[in-house]
Amino acid sequence: MTEGIKTVGIIGAGQMGSGIAHVCALAGHAVILNDVSGERIESGLATIHGNMARQLSSDRISEADRDAAATRITPAPTLDLLAPSDLVIEAATENEKIKGEIFREVDGVIRSDCILATNTSSISVTRLASTTNRPDRFIGIHFMNPVPVMELIELIRGIATSDETYDAAQRFVAGLGKTASLAEDFPGFIVNRILVPMINEAIYTLHEGVGTVEAIDTSMRLGAHHPMGPLQLADFIGLDTCLSIMQVLYDGLADSKYRPCPLLVKYVEAGWLGRKSGRGFYDYSGETPQPTR
Repeated sequence: MTEGIKTVGIIGAGQMGSGIAHVCALAGHAVILNDVSGERIESGLATIHGNMARQLSSDRISEADRDAAATRITPAPTLDLLAPSDLVIEAATENEKIKGEIFREVDGVIRSDCILATNTSSISVTRLASTTNRPDRFIGIHFMNPVPVMELIELIRGIATSDETYDAAQRFVAGLGKTASLAEDFPGFIVNRILVPMINEAIYTLHEGVGTVEAIDTSMRLGAHHPMGPLQLADFIGLDTCLSIMQVLYDGLADSKYRPCPLLVKYVEAGWLGRKSGRGFYDYSGETPQPTR
């Protein structure tokens, strides 16, 4: 466990928040898991228990590890219950206005020495920090999805982030058994600045009829040795998330090469968001995902 950071508050019990709670609890931290409703928290806890059961069955953790981790997670249906936290990580939806409202509220209930962090994948850490009264104790801690599996965490310093906050975040990441990479506070940081435009280009390739869904994904899996094709990956990430990141890049960098593909926009408008909605570049209604184009 990281010295100084014993209790971790997490805002958001969805895919990312539950994953962060999972790895923090396994690393020995007390975890306070918050969301807007008790039902969402219960759903997040069910996801954690299911993922830990898979780790147990593949001998990656012991039964004692799982049982101990489960007892460390406390549900918190209201933000004021995060008060005991040494570190609070926001993992809410990728919407700057919503995140700002959360930070303004939680800033008033946590201790003055508590570090605030955002799991944003692309939004300015400096801007988010400015919504709080502790920009020096604010940092980006960007986990990769799925959190229990992925080894990297991006650390993003805002312009006001102190050395002490950055050092504490580095120790925290090391204590989780993850590798930290430092990214400057530019739109998309490192991973999404490179990854999501590649996905967007794959969607343009489909949009322009250069190849089918299957041809594009097979080409990148076998020709570039990617573990999954870019369109399959887009469905896994969520097409709404991909579009949101492309819009942040396009608005923040003012370069036409970051223009979201019209086909991506159309799919999101149709509610075809990928795996989570049952349809994206693949149809997930059957036993095996089928390409939709």
